[in-house]
Amino acid sequence: MKILISDKMSNKVEDVLKSKSIDYDIKTGLEPNELKLIIDDYDGILIRSATKLTSDILANCSNLKVIGRAGVGVDNVDLDVATQNKILVMNTPLGNLEATAELTVGLMFSLYRHIHLANASTHEGKWEKSKFMGTELKGKTLGIVGFGNIGQRVAEICNVIGMHILTNSNSANDDVLNSLNAKKVSTEELLSSSDVLSLHTKLNDQTSNMLNKETIATMKNSSVIINCARGGLINESDLKDALNNDVIAGAAIDVYENEPATDNVMFGAKNLLLTPHLGASSKEAQSNVAIDVANQVADFLKENKIVNNVNSF
Repeated sequence: MKILISDKMSNKVEDVLKSKSIDYDIKTGLEPNELKLIIDDYDGILIRSATKLTSDILANCSNLKVIGRAGVGVDNVDLDVATQNKILVMNTPLGNLEATAELTVGLMFSLYRHIHLANASTHEGKWEKSKFMGTELKGKTLGIVGFGNIGQRVAEICNVIGMHILTNSNSANDDVLNSLNAKKVSTEELLSSSDVLSLHTKLNDQTSNMLNKETIATMKNSSVIINCARGGLINESDLKDALNNDVIAGAAIDVYENEPATDNVMFGAKNLLLTPHLGASSKEAQSNVAIDVANQVADFLKENKIVNNVNSF
């Protein structure tokens, strides 16, 4: 059996595969037509977010047995076609948990205390202390869309800070909510009540463009939006208009509808902090997801052990 590694990953992935006596090839940066020609030569493929396993690439696969996503989101995989062709898709939901949660909270602090703006100003030799008067997170209301592992970790940190936690998640466990002093509310109440709205949900037909002109208009004009989940959750043009017209006070965006985002409609918007998809970019997270995905795929191929599958057949 043989595995293709098509995205850059920690070399920990190679250590795991070698220890389990599984052959592998590393071929990153493949064009879609190049990947299509070779993908079915392998029993499994390990990917991050750069590789797009579309229906065209997966349609004629008869040998490929498993796709391992080093990370959480699998919107770069056509799950319907994978399932139709009996290709198991796995992700690694815990590997980048801490990194993404910490970045989320860091972005909150940056927006509320203007850290990024004050840094740039001070580097220019200015001393604009009064210009960057901030606001404390303690006592503010945090609305969390998506109350899975990352959403819960953000809630845990922000509960300690002293924020009031809301979520609109229908699947949120009452015991978990109680332990985090969190309250379940409707989506309408979440939008209208949150001082900080943080997105941690998957991208699908139901959540695509969930934040748009109409929904953003129901938020407080003092509120801010944080997105470290998936770019397609927010209509980017509508967000820029909302910021420039003071519909909301600010936003911090780590993910984009099209990546790499070297030319994006949001560029230049007021009170907008942008980062280049750093959610999982910690040394620890990169190592964790590499180890997890390599172990999961290897164990499936050798022992038919299924862990963290996102489809079934």
